[in-house]
Amino acid sequence: MDNGIQLFPPEASTFAPQVDALFLFLVAVTGFFAMLIFVLIVFFALRYRRRRPDERPEKTRSYMALELAWSIIPLAITMVIFVWGAAIFYRSRTPPPDAESISVIGKQWMWKIQHQDGRREINELHVPIDSHIVLEMTSQDVIHDFAIPAFRIKQDVIPGAYTREWFIPTQVGQYHLFCDQYCGTNHALMTGTVYVMEKKDYQQWLGGAPSELPPRAAGEKLFNSYGCMACHSTRAPSLGGVFGSQVSVTIDGSPATILADEGYLRESIVDPGAKIVKGYPNIMPSFRGQLSEEQIMDLIAYIKSLSGAATMPSYSGPTGATTQPDATPPPIGDVPSFPNRVNP
Repeated sequence: MDNGIQLFPPEASTFAPQVDALFLFLVAVTGFFAMLIFVLIVFFALRYRRRRPDERPEKTRSYMALELAWSIIPLAITMVIFVWGAAIFYRSRTPPPDAESISVIGKQWMWKIQHQDGRREINELHVPIDSHIVLEMTSQDVIHDFAIPAFRIKQDVIPGAYTREWFIPTQVGQYHLFCDQYCGTNHALMTGTVYVMEKKDYQQWLGGAPSELPPRAAGEKLFNSYGCMACHSTRAPSLGGVFGSQVSVTIDGSPATILADEGYLRESIVDPGAKIVKGYPNIMPSFRGQLSEEQIMDLIAYIKSLSGAATMPSYSGPTGATTQPDATPPPIGDVPSFPNRVNP
């Protein structure tokens, strides 16, 4: 990795050549028309200048072919640019289902990154070459922007929401990553390094240091410690298979059907009254301020792991009786207590 100033960073992902080709096409079109306009201005200024004070210009004629040409040709060029750019944008926003997910949290002024096996990094990102990598990102405080110039990708990282970007690294090496959104006093220091490694070296790196609990396991631990199963096996909807499904809810009293994605799950944790699942009471307490963004992401990872399950795991209540979720919502009663709730 060259630490000097580079006009064009290396093309180190599958998106880089596509973005560069479109960029160079835009530069060529812009340069051509800028030069054409400049030459015509000079030519017309000399050719049709007034040569004596009493000179009057001749009556002009309109040419339909010329009018059509300078309308249709620019339209065709702009449509080519639009379709080309839209195709790249769509591919860059549609990760494959088998992509390896990595969690990214931006905070003033660092990047906190966690792999699915629990390995954590600060301002560093290790990835294997020729692999589908998707970054699931959110911010703990203000708007940030996760950018890797060598990969030709960047994406806003927004507090209270989840965004993603994905890539396929194609060259082993080290590459800069930046925050591309001004985020405060030390914004310029919010940088890091991406390490693209051979797959065998990446596996060795993953096993080279003790990892923390994987996000799914950490989320399951939080789920149990907060006593969430006490409601989600009886008084609240089952979370088995909910991720990626269409959920019938009421929003301010109006019925709606929404997709249960990461954003919906996060909102249900911090603001459960915003969207109430149809047929269930609004009894879930808000966990805003009690859970960090990392813990919320862990919980979501656990819920996503249940996406293939038709029902939730069983729960042993205070009497020791094992209960399973019921397809019919139970009668509305008092909100159960949470004896296992702890502040993480």
